[in-house]
Amino acid sequence: MEYKIGLIGCGTVCRGLLEILLKKGEYLRDKFDFEAKIVAICDKLKGSLLIQEEIDLEKLLRLLDEGKRIDQYLQSRTNEAEVMDPHEMIEKSDAQIIVELTYTDIQTAEPATSYIRKALRSGKHVVTSNKGPAALYYSELKEMAQKNNLCFRIEGTVMSGTPVFSLFECGLAGNEIKEIRGILNGTTNLILTKMEEDNMDYKEALLLAQKMGYAEADPKADVEGYDALAKIVILSNVFLEANITPSDVKREGITFLTRKEILAAIEEGFRYKLIAQAKREGTKVKASVSPQKLPLSDPLAGIRGVFNALTFDLDLLGKITIQGPGAGKIETGFSILSDMLAIHRFLTK
Repeated sequence: MEYKIGLIGCGTVCRGLLEILLKKGEYLRDKFDFEAKIVAICDKLKGSLLIQEEIDLEKLLRLLDEGKRIDQYLQSRTNEAEVMDPHEMIEKSDAQIIVELTYTDIQTAEPATSYIRKALRSGKHVVTSNKGPAALYYSELKEMAQKNNLCFRIEGTVMSGTPVFSLFECGLAGNEIKEIRGILNGTTNLILTKMEEDNMDYKEALLLAQKMGYAEADPKADVEGYDALAKIVILSNVFLEANITPSDVKREGITFLTRKEILAAIEEGFRYKLIAQAKREGTKVKASVSPQKLPLSDPLAGIRGVFNALTFDLDLLGKITIQGPGAGKIETGFSILSDMLAIHRFLTK
């Protein structure tokens, strides 16, 4: 079955998705009867493209590799999307699925939320890896989608391509979640790992993470716990049916931790990790992000480097821990593919 796809944002995740579709297009068609045809792309910096026929992914990726603009794809031909903003692209394209991949603003969730609302009002399914809309407006957007018999999917918002939400749609369906605990930021986990294993102080480990491309020049979102906070808000609202916002979550980062404290914890049989957790207490859900000393026997204590992990305490199965990459071009690109395949199953069931 053929699906026309419109992309908003053409950064790292978009590139990952395009590479996957180019490499695995034939496999997806033969195995799942799923064929994605990109018909529109809109990016604030790289330009826009809107055409009736399928965009040649190999040609598009070559342009991007050469540092050229998207709108150079048509060369001398007229490009009606050249000055088109995402709202207009959503309205004018015949895409059935809009993939929203713009930057995350956890304070306002804009402009991503406006794009998602526009797409849903226009009768289009939406997939996003943007934490902002999922953290601040998940219930509203999910309800809007359901009322219009559409899908609003967010697999890539928490652990990149590692399945979290889809896991509970099928394999773990029927379980009630009592508590969620996890390592949801790979940058801070890498820093803590290096402070312990390589005897680095915090500043040395942060500098290494920046050189390796895991930490931003301004690492505040990671090291002060804001990234993990957004993710635990999403998990709380989706799985525990809470209605919390980032301001409801107690937050503490890792900047105060010293090498001496980390090594002393190991001597005592513990290991420091930045833990995001949420638990239902009566009618309320209590969520927090903070460095915690975990016993070495805890599965989360064994998560090293940039990997993420989540432990779910379930009423039927007890504690289940999942581990996998929490970031990456191909990994997050896969999360978008995973959600598009879920939409395909929804429409063909």
